Amino acid sequence: MKILLIFFTFSLISGAVRCVSVTGYSGGSLLVDSQKTWFSANTKSFNKLPEWRSILNDMKHDKWINNGKFTLFRNNEGNLMIYIRGLNEHDAGEYWIGVLYKWGIDMTLNVEEDSCCKESKRVMVNIGETATFSCEYSQNHINDPKIIFKEGKDSIETIYNTSKKTERFNVSDDKHKNLFNVRITAVTPDDGGVYLCGVWINRHSYSYSIIITVHLDIGMAPVVRREGESAEIFCPYDSIYKSKSKSLCKGKCSTRDRNTLNETVREEKETKTDRLTLNDDVTASVFTGTITGLTAEDAGKYWCAVTLERDVNYLYTHLIVIMNEELNLTKYEGDDVSIQCKHHDEHQKCFCKAHEPSMCVMDGVSLEKIRDDRFSFSDEASTGVFTVNITDLREEDSGIYWCGSHIITKVNLTVKQDFSLINIISLCSTLLLIGGFAVTECLLR
Repeated sequence: MKILLIFFTFSLISGAVRCVSVTGYSGGSLLVDSQKTWFSANTKSFNKLPEWRSILNDMKHDKWINNGKFTLFRNNEGNLMIYIRGLNEHDAGEYWIGVLYKWGIDMTLNVEEDSCCKESKRVMVNIGETATFSCEYSQNHINDPKIIFKEGKDSIETIYNTSKKTERFNVSDDKHKNLFNVRITAVTPDDGGVYLCGVWINRHSYSYSIIITVHLDIGMAPVVRREGESAEIFCPYDSIYKSKSKSLCKGKCSTRDRNTLNETVREEKETKTDRLTLNDDVTASVFTGTITGLTAEDAGKYWCAVTLERDVNYLYTHLIVIMNEELNLTKYEGDDVSIQCKHHDEHQKCFCKAHEPSMCVMDGVSLEKIRDDRFSFSDEASTGVFTVNITDLREEDSGIYWCGSHIITKVNLTVKQDFSLINIISLCSTLLLIGGFAVTECLLR
């Protein structure tokens, strides 16, 4: 009865009902502009027809209302926006969206299958570098305008479209491959976040099909130092935050289980503990954490944070500590070898052949990237060790390897020829020349 009364109230006050028909893709998302005013003080209602199943009801908020995959929010123009994530065939059908005593609309949602929209991406890039990613779209939208949004805490902002272009954002549409490519130059910490690649599927109803979600993580180049040395972690920030408190944390600064190494420095004040010094240079807009006497326990992921009124601005880096104790291995051609590598991060394992560790730790060289069937690995996660196995060793396998995660061990591998086998073969060849009867005796030896 309550639902029917609400519907009756909407019908009386809204007058003629506006009807909207939109299409999204299974696995993708949909963003629709109601072209109606948000009205913060009035109750919003979102129902699935014909049973009038309530999705969002009796809810008021200044900007953002969320229930699982369904979200209503206010855009910069003050309109109510409808955002539906992770579409599937069960989402198709009729919907009623309205603001009590103000307006209501009828929305028909069609959900189609297409290979374009079933994945999300994660892109990692260091501060100051260029971030690139591509977004595949359906052939049906080859001539539709492309658009990029970015999710905020209580909004979804338009970053790029045909009428709104940003200097550091470049978008090119490759219609032969059904891809539009996104390039963001000189990335800053504020560029990090969730981007929505979309197409403008209905210019009259202002509806957008979100074909792919891209998580852009902004970090800093890893700091690589040896055990016992000192490491400096530089944390740049926007000059508008110069009066805010700064923190360096091992582990995210917002979590309760943050490492005790966490300290805070305010303005130009220097904070110093036993092995950690924090200093904020407001002129250069950089605060620096210096750790002396590095140990294996110091290795890991560090976060720079600028404490704001409502949130924390993050920027992270990896501190890589090279252990002084090296592993020296000598093998012969044809032998097998197993190399044990310590790790404490499931996502940061590294095995690489290079003269310097800095050539490896930028991305970490996973064994999946080594195109050689002789290399394999097994991971004993509970022991914090993964083992690299190399079979049928060759002389060219000799060299310097680096293995581990944030704790790196230098491995010197030397592969020699087996001269004893060469001597036997040489002796057999000599005896064969002297007389065939001696060959059997040689081989038996």
